[in-house]
Amino acid sequence: MPKRSSELQIVNETSGPSQPGMAERAIDTATDVSRTLTEVSAALQAAVARLSDAVTAARKPGMPLSTISAITREAPLASLFVAFLFGVAIGRRR
Repeated sequence: MPKRSSELQIVNETSGPSQPGMAERAIDTATDVSRTLTEVSAALQAAVARLSDAVTAARKPGMPLSTISAITREAPLASLFVAFLFGVAIGRRR
């Protein structure tokens, strides 16, 4: 009798599905997508933080962004004209 129970045990172990079912694959896929989204989100947050730090540093007095902001406040139409000419020059190069 002990042989019979071990034979049943072997049959039960080997007769089960060798590949995951559709639900298990869906769960695995969802888990992978969730991990990927988490990684992408973390990378995006790090990039935004670096960009924010760069803009904050560029806005300090004497830095280029501060100078451009001051010029734009003093002469908005002239600044708009210069920006337009710059855009045209860049657009014609391509």
